[in-house]
Amino acid sequence: MTYEDALRSLAAEREDVVVMTAENRAPIRNLPAALGQRFIDVGICEQTMVGAAAGLALRGRTPVVHALATFLTMRAFEFIRTDVGIANLPVKLIGYVPGFLSEANGPTHQAIEDIALLRGIPHMQVVCPADETELVEALPAIVASRSPCYVRYNALPAAVEHRTPFAFGKAELLAGGYEDAAGGESGEAGYESQGSQRVGLLTYGLLVGEAERARVILAARGVPVRLLNLRTLKPIDEQAILAAARRCRLLVTIEDHFEIGGLYSIVAEVLVRHGVSCPLHPISLGERWFTPALLPDVLEHEGFSGPRLAARVAELL
Repeated sequence: MTYEDALRSLAAEREDVVVMTAENRAPIRNLPAALGQRFIDVGICEQTMVGAAAGLALRGRTPVVHALATFLTMRAFEFIRTDVGIANLPVKLIGYVPGFLSEANGPTHQAIEDIALLRGIPHMQVVCPADETELVEALPAIVASRSPCYVRYNALPAAVEHRTPFAFGKAELLAGGYEDAAGGESGEAGYESQGSQRVGLLTYGLLVGEAERARVILAARGVPVRLLNLRTLKPIDEQAILAAARRCRLLVTIEDHFEIGGLYSIVAEVLVRHGVSCPLHPISLGERWFTPALLPDVLEHEGFSGPRLAARVAELL
């Protein structure tokens, strides 16, 4: 099922759902015919769209709005903060081509500070699916939530097998749990030796697939890896982060985002808040924009492909 199919089904079940776009129809091009007046294209007016969505939410609707992530989160930021965030309205903000997914677009179109901006808004939830499979699974919970929510849209094919049902504030442990040696995540007896050598990779979005490729390479070199898919960055799964910090000798955050305000900052905040100490290293864009290119070339050039990530982690060790 595609995102468009899932959104159409939800809209058929719930008459309160209104789909809006700022002239970005590509992934939802077939919805106008299905939804009629419940599909609204405001043109290239992101501020107008968010303000109108807030008004619709005040009248009992659940607006699902779509725009390029960079313009949605920055051009309309004040409207999101003031009209949606302060009032705690259930407006769903779907940001297209976030992070590396903007590929060949330059800095004006690179949404790599979006998480830092949106997670700072009270009540705002932040969801970063690893692929379209996870996006489709998460959509009912996103629409059902009565809080505002920002979603990093991702329609890539699944690069990992998802075995944990989506839930807000619940990370997905993809590899490195103690179940492979002790019959369950809670069984830690006799496992401290290998656990002390484990590296924790914490990531989200499209980089989940690349981190999995890096994990396989590192495992072949004898480096055990605990891999976490932190698919909701707000609320964050603090217990999953703390468990990784206590069971790994090094945590590495991997993200297509500036270093400030993203996952690295979130993990550091969690560790400090709970008084837990663990070496923590960010693999991020630091304070720079990335070189525009097709996605595989961006990942390779910027050092985020699976092999490049494995090499960077091995160097850290």
